[in-house]
Amino acid sequence: MTKQKRNLIIGIAGLLVVVIGMSFLLEGQGRSWFSASGNFYLWESDIWSAESSQQFLDPYSFSHMLHGVCFFGLLWWIAPKLPWLWKFTISTALEAGWELLENSQLVIERYREETAALGYEGDSIINSNGDLFSCGVGFILAYYLGLKKSIILFALVEITMIITIRDSLLINIIMLIYPVEGIKEWQLEMMG
Repeated sequence: MTKQKRNLIIGIAGLLVVVIGMSFLLEGQGRSWFSASGNFYLWESDIWSAESSQQFLDPYSFSHMLHGVCFFGLLWWIAPKLPWLWKFTISTALEAGWELLENSQLVIERYREETAALGYEGDSIINSNGDLFSCGVGFILAYYLGLKKSIILFALVEITMIITIRDSLLINIIMLIYPVEGIKEWQLEMMG
């Protein structure tokens, strides 16, 4: 078996371990596999709907796509000689770690208290897998676009999210670390 084929098999096995491991750890945290409504959609567009964060993809999938763009840039910088598939697997593992943290009771409560996500109950496991998928798409896009075009993509997605849903990856980070009441009020105006 060639080194390249062995790396491919190990990389794919690593991806499967990450996806399956994250899914069962989320189940252990009390997350449901699917929406409580019993409905399954590939896309839920309404961020105020009870189905948001419960279906495979939603508007926040774009911020998870940006995670992949960021992870690609970070890994390109700190491990330039690491094979592409290993970088992709590490990126997926980082995203899975975020999904586990994001769906912890501590972070769910933080979202409810400090952000406009007043009724947030956490993600379904299928939504977390959609977030992993979105991260992977972002990583692949960054690989093909290169650094400069990826920065442009990042800016365009952030601006589009801010205009359409009054939220974005950067706003989410701000609101989790150092909440700004004015941002929360601005976001909540969208509900009315």
